[in-house]
Amino acid sequence: VKELVLDNCRSDDGKIVGLSSDFENLEFLSMININLLSVSNLPKLNKLRKLELSDNRISGGLEVLAERTPNLTHLNLSGNKIKDINTLEPLKKLPNLRSLDLFNCEVTMLINYRESVFTLLPQLTYLDGFDADDEEAPDSDPEADGDGLEDEYENGEDDLDEEVIDDEEDEDDDLEGEEEEDGVDDEEEDEEEDGEEDEEDEADDDLPRGEKRKRNLEDEGEEDPEDEEDDEDD
Repeated sequence: VKELVLDNCRSDDGKIVGLSSDFENLEFLSMININLLSVSNLPKLNKLRKLELSDNRISGGLEVLAERTPNLTHLNLSGNKIKDINTLEPLKKLPNLRSLDLFNCEVTMLINYRESVFTLLPQLTYLDGFDADDEEAPDSDPEADGDGLEDEYENGEDDLDEEVIDDEEDEDDDLEGEEEEDGVDDEEEDEEEDGEEDEEDEADDDLPRGEKRKRNLEDEGEEDPEDEEDDEDD
């Protein structure tokens, strides 16, 4: 387990219970608003980087953090009962500590509070979200907040829309091509039929008038009068 969030759970008599050194791989631990009075029961967590302890009732005993979380980089103690600058002195033993939050603690009301904390803890980069020059800390990693996924999804939707449009255009082109081919085929069939009729007419023109008339009568299913006379003579 690398991340463990226990926010809004209730501590046992103000102390941490159930968290042991078995969680040695923890890198992020959050215990916000659990009515914590002390961190004395915190196990040894060498890999812990970020510790959230805001909105509790911790007033001291921070030397435990220096002993059991030696690689801590971010510590949030906002909303606790820390009143004096000297209470923070044990944090000097956290060489990697870069960000400390004491918002809504009484210590923030002291004169020259910020200057005093930066002097006491020179390894700090940000105090209450701002550096020594009052420059605000950068936002958290967009990928961790899920912004990158939303963009990818939107881009994916755009790509899908483009593909659908392309498919529709291809279908339209195919349909137009089929219509054109059908038109050409119909025209060719008409031309062939007209050609056959013309050939028959030309053949008829070459025949003598009597033969032509006889052929026409035969086509219409009538008999030639001359044939009728021959039949009568017989």
